[in-house]
Amino acid sequence: MKVLTIPALEDNYSYLIIDEKANEAIAVDPVEPKKILKAATEAQVKLTSVFTTHHHWDHAGGNEELLSLRPNLAVYGADPRIAKLTNFVKDNDTFKIGSLSIKGLMTICHTNGSMSYFVTDDADKAVFTGDTLFIGGCGRFFEGTPEDMHHSLSSVLASLPKETRVYCGHEYTKSNLKFALSVDPDNTRLQEKLIWCESNSISVPSTIGEELQYNPFMRVTDPVIQKNIGETNPIDTMAKLREMKNNF
Repeated sequence: MKVLTIPALEDNYSYLIIDEKANEAIAVDPVEPKKILKAATEAQVKLTSVFTTHHHWDHAGGNEELLSLRPNLAVYGADPRIAKLTNFVKDNDTFKIGSLSIKGLMTICHTNGSMSYFVTDDADKAVFTGDTLFIGGCGRFFEGTPEDMHHSLSSVLASLPKETRVYCGHEYTKSNLKFALSVDPDNTRLQEKLIWCESNSISVPSTIGEELQYNPFMRVTDPVIQKNIGETNPIDTMAKLREMKNNF
């Protein structure tokens, strides 16, 4: 498995997941279809499928144009609001595309139809998290609660193998890490990551293991985080962190 990162719009990321055994590819959130098709042509792979993480226009808004150019693509998603949806994915659904194994993980809160895609082959693991988990942060709670985000991050995504690469939906990493330092200033791993990020314009991927070290939204049970923001339980910590980040 090979993953091509394709910057789109102002700060979005689309991806091309290449099945190197089958010489086929899956597009993730192809909001600018021509960029996806160009990447597939240059990589000399056949595009067969689309993974849509959630219904927001900057993720699902390219589906209609892409399907007009490639009418036979399978479009996977977990929300009927997604344009051109052909394959509805439920929580913990497992399926194969070529030689790749996929597991759908409902990671609601940003939207109530947010789906993360855990993709594996014989040697590699990656998860495509849309706007649920960002590097060093998480999405806004547009259609969910602090409890929902806590479950999505700490019960669902945190349970994946630590080496799983994380591919998120936006390049928000610098601002996320600066906020994280404001609530966790003595975290040396966090300090190192921000220094690294300053000289790397594309910060994806991270890994689940890395996020558990420096992402405060995945560390809401950590006494250090709780003490620094003045809360004493995980749900209140999640809510307070999101409120603070919204105003950071």
